[in-house]
Amino acid sequence: MVETERIRHLNDQPEQDGRYVLYWMQQSQRVRANPALELAVAAANERGLPVVVGFGLTDDYPEANARHYAFMLQGLRDVRDRLAQRGIPFVVRRGSPERVAVDLAREAALVVCDRGYLRHQKQWREHVARAAPTRVVQVEGDVVVPLDLASSKREYAARTLRPKIHRHWDRFLVDLEDTDVAAAADAPELDSDVDVGDWQAALATLKVDRSVAPVGRFHGGEAEAERRLRAFLDDRFDGYAEGRSEPATWQCSHLSPYLHFGQISPVMVARTAQQTRRGRGEDRAAFLEELIVRRELAANYVNFTADYDRYDALPDWAQKTLDRHRRDPRAPVYAPDQLEAAATDDAYWNAAMREMTATGFMHNMMRMYWGKMILKWTEQPEAAFDTALRLNNRFFLDGRDANSFTGVAWCFGLHDRPWPERPIFGTVRSMTAGGLERKFRIGDYVKAVDRLVEAEASAESRP
Repeated sequence: MVETERIRHLNDQPEQDGRYVLYWMQQSQRVRANPALELAVAAANERGLPVVVGFGLTDDYPEANARHYAFMLQGLRDVRDRLAQRGIPFVVRRGSPERVAVDLAREAALVVCDRGYLRHQKQWREHVARAAPTRVVQVEGDVVVPLDLASSKREYAARTLRPKIHRHWDRFLVDLEDTDVAAAADAPELDSDVDVGDWQAALATLKVDRSVAPVGRFHGGEAEAERRLRAFLDDRFDGYAEGRSEPATWQCSHLSPYLHFGQISPVMVARTAQQTRRGRGEDRAAFLEELIVRRELAANYVNFTADYDRYDALPDWAQKTLDRHRRDPRAPVYAPDQLEAAATDDAYWNAAMREMTATGFMHNMMRMYWGKMILKWTEQPEAAFDTALRLNNRFFLDGRDANSFTGVAWCFGLHDRPWPERPIFGTVRSMTAGGLERKFRIGDYVKAVDRLVEAEASAESRP
């Protein structure tokens, strides 16, 4: 059963006589453990109607390119196949998501949608709520604790949100079972104009930025997300609390791209981690801290910050200290194109950048170092912020995510505290190459990235 705190009515329209209940899928691109889908199925059963899942595929999703679209299309194939197993039609149409949703809503008795926290996602849902001729209900399924229950304001740091999350999470860390589809045979014939069965063919029809290629290291989809979760818990979970910071071993789940596209439920991930016999208590606690507290702190930030993608949204203390140090000498200084080409004198930073451009991923410790060095090597902090965010959103598979916006802002002081003052950084936390050398097997990381980049190049060269 879907918890009532996840459910919100977006308009006051009365329900109309319709042919089906529509689930407009956007953020939660999965079938398993999807509360919006299960609510739609239950609502359809109550009304004696079939349920239809609709998806709008736009060419101009903000800052997305062929890398992101390929990963998403691979996932939509899983959605289609798993919905078919339950007798639920999946209608994919070209067009802006909110307009496709309104078009499909014309014959719907009820519209159910999932929740997104970014600016354009909110605008899409507001449009559907205004334009749909029937009731629109939103179900929040991509956080563990519903955002507005956890907090009603922008939180200062993890330490202020953590107790609020912990107060509620046991109630929401429960398995969500599939709801039987009562009227599957009566589902209407609705045309799709995109065949997601062949992601490469579907991608070829889209007018998207192709300058960033799809990757071989990560394949999108619900099934692959579940496989990666099992592999992580079986092979790398033991010792996670201590080993997660070591870049050379990638002792991490690699689930962030899948969570970004909603291809796996954070509740299901957390429940599986709780139930595994692998690892120790500290491993489990560290993983749930990252998965729930830190991730939902990021959602809190973008939800309660209108300009979350702007330098001006940084904490006042961070802006002031960086401003006081904006004239500090910087040597070297790199232009954005030099950074994108990984053409700096820092072999560790170059390796991180190459991992990002080649594979769409970067170890979290190196993400922090990567962002801090862009601040150090750029003449103005505002330009550094813009460059870091542009590269982040362009190359990472989980770019454009709440976690990504927050992660870049963290490099400039968000969700942190003042540290001893240093040139350029002021009291914003700094990182150094020497620190990497003292704490980590950073040379092994560089060699490992060389192998990853070579593997990606080999995959691209194969017919």
